[in-house]
Amino acid sequence: MSKSKKTTLEVQGTSVVVLSQNQQDIFCLTDIAKFKNPDHPDDVIRNWLRSRNTVEFLGVWERLNNPSFNPVEFDGIRMQTGLNSFVLTPKQWIAKTGAMGITSSAGRYGGTYAHKDIAFEFASWVSVEFKLYLIKEFQRLKDDENRRLSLAWNLNRTLSKLNYRIHTDAIQAHLIPAAVTPAQAAITYASEADLLNVALFGQTAKQWRDVNPKLDGNIREYATVEQLLVLANIEGMNAEFIHMALLQGERLMRLNEISIRQMQVLTSTSAIKKLKG
Repeated sequence: MSKSKKTTLEVQGTSVVVLSQNQQDIFCLTDIAKFKNPDHPDDVIRNWLRSRNTVEFLGVWERLNNPSFNPVEFDGIRMQTGLNSFVLTPKQWIAKTGAMGITSSAGRYGGTYAHKDIAFEFASWVSVEFKLYLIKEFQRLKDDENRRLSLAWNLNRTLSKLNYRIHTDAIQAHLIPAAVTPAQAAITYASEADLLNVALFGQTAKQWRDVNPKLDGNIREYATVEQLLVLANIEGMNAEFIHMALLQGERLMRLNEISIRQMQVLTSTSAIKKLKG
Protein backbone atom coordinates (compact mmCIF):
# COMPACT_ATOMS: atom_id res chain seq x y z
CA MET A 1 0.00 0.00 0.00
CA SER A 2 1.10 3.57 -0.56
CA LYS A 3 1.67 5.98 2.32
CA SER A 4 -1.52 6.34 4.33
CA LYS A 5 -2.92 8.21 7.27
CA LYS A 6 -4.19 5.73 9.85
CA THR A 7 -7.19 6.35 12.11
CA THR A 8 -8.86 3.90 14.48
CA LEU A 9 -12.59 4.00 15.16
CA GLU A 10 -14.04 2.39 18.28
CA VAL A 11 -17.37 0.78 17.38
CA GLN A 12 -19.28 -1.27 19.95
CA GLY A 13 -16.09 -2.50 21.56
CA THR A 14 -14.37 -3.25 18.24
CA SER A 15 -11.43 -1.25 16.87
CA VAL A 16 -11.71 -0.58 13.13
CA VAL A 17 -8.75 0.90 11.23
CA VAL A 18 -9.51 3.46 8.52
CA LEU A 19 -6.78 4.51 6.09
CA SER A 20 -6.94 7.79 4.19
CA GLN A 21 -5.16 6.89 0.97
CA ASN A 22 -5.09 8.72 -2.37
CA GLN A 23 -8.01 10.90 -1.21
CA GLN A 24 -10.03 7.77 -0.46
CA ASP A 25 -11.10 6.27 2.85
CA ILE A 26 -10.64 2.50 3.06
CA PHE A 27 -11.76 0.35 5.97
CA CYS A 28 -10.18 -2.79 7.39
CA LEU A 29 -12.68 -5.57 6.70
CA THR A 30 -10.65 -7.85 8.96
CA ASP A 31 -11.39 -5.55 11.91
CA ILE A 32 -15.09 -5.37 11.05
CA ALA A 33 -15.22 -9.16 10.78
CA LYS A 34 -13.84 -9.44 14.32
CA PHE A 35 -17.14 -8.10 15.62
CA LYS A 36 -18.72 -11.35 14.41
CA ASN A 37 -15.83 -13.74 14.99
CA PRO A 38 -12.79 -12.32 16.86
CA ASP A 39 -10.76 -15.50 16.44
CA HIS A 40 -11.36 -16.23 12.76
CA PRO A 41 -12.23 -12.99 10.95
CA ASP A 42 -10.94 -14.29 7.60
CA ASP A 43 -13.59 -17.00 7.65
CA VAL A 44 -16.26 -14.30 8.02
CA ILE A 45 -14.95 -12.46 4.95
CA ARG A 46 -14.79 -15.64 2.86
CA ASN A 47 -18.37 -16.57 3.82
CA TRP A 48 -19.51 -13.09 2.79
CA LEU A 49 -17.75 -13.44 -0.56
CA ARG A 50 -19.54 -16.74 -1.25
CA SER A 51 -22.89 -14.95 -1.41
CA ARG A 52 -24.32 -14.24 -4.86
CA ASN A 53 -25.63 -10.90 -3.63
CA THR A 54 -22.11 -9.96 -2.54
CA VAL A 55 -20.57 -10.94 -5.86
CA GLU A 56 -23.25 -9.02 -7.76
CA PHE A 57 -22.68 -5.93 -5.59
CA LEU A 58 -18.91 -6.07 -6.02
CA GLY A 59 -19.27 -6.52 -9.76
CA VAL A 60 -21.48 -3.44 -10.11
CA TRP A 61 -19.13 -1.38 -7.94
CA GLU A 62 -16.09 -2.37 -10.00
CA ARG A 63 -17.84 -1.62 -13.29
CA LEU A 64 -18.68 1.87 -12.03
CA ASN A 65 -15.23 2.64 -10.62
CA ASN A 66 -12.64 0.41 -12.27
CA PRO A 67 -11.95 0.64 -16.01
CA SER A 68 -9.54 -2.32 -15.73
CA PHE A 69 -12.14 -4.67 -14.25
CA ASN A 70 -12.29 -8.04 -16.06
CA PRO A 71 -15.97 -8.77 -16.84
CA VAL A 72 -15.23 -12.18 -18.38
CA GLU A 73 -13.63 -13.53 -15.22
CA PHE A 74 -16.41 -11.90 -13.20
CA ASP A 75 -19.08 -13.76 -15.17
CA GLY A 76 -17.25 -17.02 -14.51
CA ILE A 77 -17.22 -16.34 -10.77
CA ARG A 78 -20.87 -15.29 -10.76
CA MET A 79 -21.93 -18.55 -12.45
CA GLN A 80 -20.32 -20.56 -9.65
CA THR A 81 -22.01 -18.72 -6.79
CA GLY A 82 -24.56 -20.83 -4.98
CA LEU A 83 -22.64 -24.08 -5.51
CA ASN A 84 -21.64 -25.89 -2.33
CA SER A 85 -18.09 -26.16 -3.64
CA PHE A 86 -17.81 -22.43 -4.37
CA VAL A 87 -15.07 -20.71 -2.36
CA LEU A 88 -13.74 -17.20 -2.95
CA THR A 89 -11.02 -15.38 -1.04
CA PRO A 90 -10.18 -11.67 -1.37
CA LYS A 91 -6.89 -12.45 -3.09
CA GLN A 92 -8.62 -14.76 -5.60
CA TRP A 93 -11.21 -12.08 -6.35
CA ILE A 94 -8.50 -9.47 -6.93
CA ALA A 95 -6.25 -11.74 -9.01
CA LYS A 96 -9.01 -13.01 -11.31
CA THR A 97 -10.95 -9.80 -11.93
CA GLY A 98 -8.40 -7.05 -11.42
CA ALA A 99 -10.64 -5.61 -8.69
CA MET A 100 -9.53 -2.43 -6.96
CA GLY A 101 -12.32 -1.95 -4.41
CA ILE A 102 -10.83 -4.61 -2.13
CA THR A 103 -7.15 -5.02 -1.26
CA SER A 104 -5.40 -7.70 0.71
CA SER A 105 -1.82 -7.53 1.95
CA ALA A 106 0.61 -8.31 4.72
CA GLY A 107 2.85 -5.90 6.58
CA ARG A 108 2.30 -2.90 8.83
CA TYR A 109 -1.30 -2.41 7.70
CA GLY A 110 -1.80 -6.06 6.79
CA GLY A 111 -5.27 -7.47 6.32
CA THR A 112 -8.19 -7.10 3.97
CA TYR A 113 -9.29 -3.53 3.25
CA ALA A 114 -12.08 -2.09 1.14
CA HIS A 115 -13.45 1.19 -0.14
CA LYS A 116 -16.03 2.64 2.25
CA ASP A 117 -18.92 1.74 -0.07
CA ILE A 118 -17.94 -1.92 0.10
CA ALA A 119 -17.01 -1.75 3.79
CA PHE A 120 -20.45 -0.45 4.74
CA GLU A 121 -22.08 -3.21 2.68
CA PHE A 122 -19.96 -5.80 4.48
CA ALA A 123 -20.74 -4.23 7.87
CA SER A 124 -24.45 -4.46 7.08
CA TRP A 125 -24.03 -8.20 6.38
CA VAL A 126 -22.16 -8.63 9.68
CA SER A 127 -24.67 -6.59 11.72
CA VAL A 128 -27.07 -3.83 10.75
CA GLU A 129 -26.68 -2.26 14.17
CA PHE A 130 -22.89 -2.38 13.89
CA LYS A 131 -23.06 -0.74 10.46
CA LEU A 132 -25.12 2.17 11.79
CA TYR A 133 -22.69 2.76 14.65
CA LEU A 134 -19.76 2.49 12.22
CA ILE A 135 -21.28 5.14 9.95
CA LYS A 136 -21.96 7.38 12.95
CA GLU A 137 -18.34 7.14 14.17
CA PHE A 138 -16.98 7.70 10.67
CA GLN A 139 -19.14 10.79 10.22
CA ARG A 140 -17.94 12.11 13.57
CA LEU A 141 -14.36 11.60 12.38
CA LYS A 142 -14.97 13.49 9.14
CA ASP A 143 -16.74 16.33 10.98
CA ASP A 144 -13.76 16.68 13.34
CA GLU A 145 -11.35 16.71 10.40
CA ASN A 146 -13.39 19.37 8.61
CA ARG A 147 -13.50 21.57 11.72
CA ARG A 148 -9.74 21.33 12.20
CA LEU A 149 -9.13 22.03 8.52
CA SER A 150 -11.44 25.07 8.65
CA LEU A 151 -9.65 26.34 11.75
CA ALA A 152 -6.26 25.93 10.09
CA TRP A 153 -7.48 27.69 6.92
CA ASN A 154 -8.93 30.62 8.87
CA LEU A 155 -5.78 30.88 10.99
CA ASN A 156 -3.56 31.13 7.94
CA ARG A 157 -5.98 33.53 6.27
CA THR A 158 -5.69 35.78 9.34
CA LEU A 159 -1.90 35.52 9.30
CA SER A 160 -1.95 36.43 5.62
CA LYS A 161 -4.05 39.54 6.30
CA LEU A 162 -1.81 40.63 9.18
CA ASN A 163 1.30 40.20 7.05
CA TYR A 164 -0.38 42.08 4.23
CA ARG A 165 -0.64 45.11 6.54
CA ILE A 166 3.14 44.97 7.06
CA HIS A 167 3.49 44.55 3.31
CA THR A 168 1.37 47.61 2.41
CA ASP A 169 3.09 49.74 5.06
CA ALA A 170 6.45 48.97 3.43
CA ILE A 171 5.02 49.90 0.02
CA GLN A 172 3.71 53.19 1.36
CA ALA A 173 7.02 54.02 3.01
CA HIS A 174 9.33 53.12 0.12
CA LEU A 175 7.48 52.80 -3.20
CA ILE A 176 4.80 55.47 -3.11
CA PRO A 177 5.94 59.11 -3.33
CA ALA A 178 4.52 61.48 -0.74
CA ALA A 179 2.33 63.40 -3.16
CA VAL A 180 0.30 60.80 -5.04
CA THR A 181 -3.40 60.45 -5.53
CA PRO A 182 -5.32 57.54 -4.00
CA ALA A 183 -5.81 56.17 -7.51
CA GLN A 184 -2.06 56.17 -8.12
CA ALA A 185 -1.48 54.47 -4.80
CA ALA A 186 -4.03 51.82 -5.67
CA ILE A 187 -2.18 51.06 -8.89
CA THR A 188 1.05 50.51 -6.96
CA TYR A 189 -0.68 48.33 -4.38
CA ALA A 190 -2.26 46.24 -7.11
CA SER A 191 1.10 45.81 -8.77
CA GLU A 192 2.69 44.57 -5.55
CA ALA A 193 -0.26 42.31 -4.75
CA ASP A 194 0.09 40.73 -8.18
CA LEU A 195 3.80 40.36 -7.58
CA LEU A 196 2.90 37.97 -4.76
CA ASN A 197 0.17 36.31 -6.86
CA VAL A 198 2.60 35.59 -9.68
CA ALA A 199 5.30 34.39 -7.28
CA LEU A 200 2.96 31.91 -5.59
CA PHE A 201 0.09 31.15 -8.00
CA GLY A 202 1.84 31.82 -11.30
CA GLN A 203 -0.78 34.34 -12.46
CA THR A 204 -2.18 37.78 -11.71
CA ALA A 205 -5.57 38.40 -10.16
CA LYS A 206 -6.98 39.44 -13.54
CA GLN A 207 -5.62 36.36 -15.28
CA TRP A 208 -7.28 34.18 -12.64
CA ARG A 209 -10.62 36.00 -13.06
CA ASP A 210 -10.43 35.62 -16.84
CA VAL A 211 -9.97 31.86 -16.45
CA ASN A 212 -12.62 31.55 -13.70
CA PRO A 213 -15.42 33.98 -14.68
CA LYS A 214 -18.11 31.98 -12.83
CA LEU A 215 -16.33 31.98 -9.46
CA ASP A 216 -16.98 34.65 -6.86
CA GLY A 217 -14.19 36.30 -4.87
CA ASN A 218 -10.53 36.31 -5.82
CA ILE A 219 -7.67 33.90 -6.30
CA ARG A 220 -6.71 33.97 -2.61
CA GLU A 221 -10.19 32.94 -1.50
CA TYR A 222 -9.61 29.61 -3.25
CA ALA A 223 -6.10 29.03 -1.91
CA THR A 224 -5.20 25.89 0.02
CA VAL A 225 -4.00 25.97 3.62
CA GLU A 226 -0.45 25.43 2.38
CA GLN A 227 -0.68 28.29 -0.11
CA LEU A 228 -2.07 30.66 2.50
CA LEU A 229 0.78 29.82 4.85
CA VAL A 230 3.35 30.49 2.13
CA LEU A 231 1.52 33.69 1.16
CA ALA A 232 1.78 34.95 4.74
CA ASN A 233 5.50 34.20 4.67
CA ILE A 234 6.31 35.88 1.36
CA GLU A 235 4.29 38.98 2.24
CA GLY A 236 6.60 39.58 5.18
CA MET A 237 9.65 38.75 3.06
CA ASN A 238 8.59 41.12 0.30
CA ALA A 239 8.24 43.89 2.88
CA GLU A 240 11.85 43.26 3.97
CA PHE A 241 13.03 43.16 0.34
CA ILE A 242 11.33 46.51 -0.24
CA HIS A 243 13.13 47.97 2.78
CA MET A 244 16.34 46.64 1.23
CA ALA A 245 15.52 48.63 -1.96
CA LEU A 246 15.56 45.53 -4.19
CA LEU A 247 14.08 46.00 -7.64
CA GLN A 248 10.66 44.48 -8.28
CA GLY A 249 11.99 42.01 -10.84
CA GLU A 250 14.60 40.69 -8.43
CA ARG A 251 12.03 40.46 -5.65
CA LEU A 252 9.73 38.44 -7.91
CA MET A 253 12.47 35.95 -8.70
CA ARG A 254 13.42 35.53 -5.05
CA LEU A 255 9.84 35.22 -3.84
CA ASN A 256 9.04 32.68 -6.53
CA GLU A 257 12.03 30.55 -5.50
CA ILE A 258 10.98 30.79 -1.86
CA SER A 259 7.37 29.88 -2.73
CA ILE A 260 8.44 26.81 -4.69
CA ARG A 261 10.78 25.65 -1.94
CA GLN A 262 8.25 26.16 0.86
CA MET A 263 5.40 24.48 -1.05
CA GLN A 264 7.67 21.50 -1.73
CA VAL A 265 8.45 21.24 1.97
CA LEU A 266 4.82 21.58 3.05
CA THR A 267 3.55 18.98 0.60
CA SER A 268 6.32 16.44 1.15
CA THR A 269 6.60 16.39 4.96
CA SER A 270 4.22 15.87 7.88
CA ALA A 271 4.32 19.52 8.98
CA ILE A 272 1.08 20.62 7.36
CA LYS A 273 -0.59 17.29 8.27
CA LYS A 274 0.10 18.03 11.93
CA LEU A 275 -1.46 21.47 11.46
CA LYS A 276 -4.56 19.88 9.94
CA GLY A 277 -4.73 17.38 12.78
